[in-house]
Amino acid sequence: MSTIYMIAGTGIFFLLLTWIAIIDIAMRDFTSKPVQIGWGIAVALIPGIGCIAYFIFGIRQGKRRQKLQSPENSV
Repeated sequence: MSTIYMIAGTGIFFLLLTWIAIIDIAMRDFTSKPVQIGWGIAVALIPGIGCIAYFIFGIRQGKRRQKLQSPENSV
């Protein structure tokens, strides 16, 4: 029974890691759209390896977007 829990736990871990990577890709500005789309496809199609590769290599390629201020908060 513990083997089942270990496999399920590993699967849930990589699922969460993949979701975090996809959200991070969507929130960053990359040098071009094809680069951003390429990382998104790599993470989505190869969940275990793609998200680890993104966090090692791809996260440095994009810059975090600045939060937009609403007009009433800018006064």
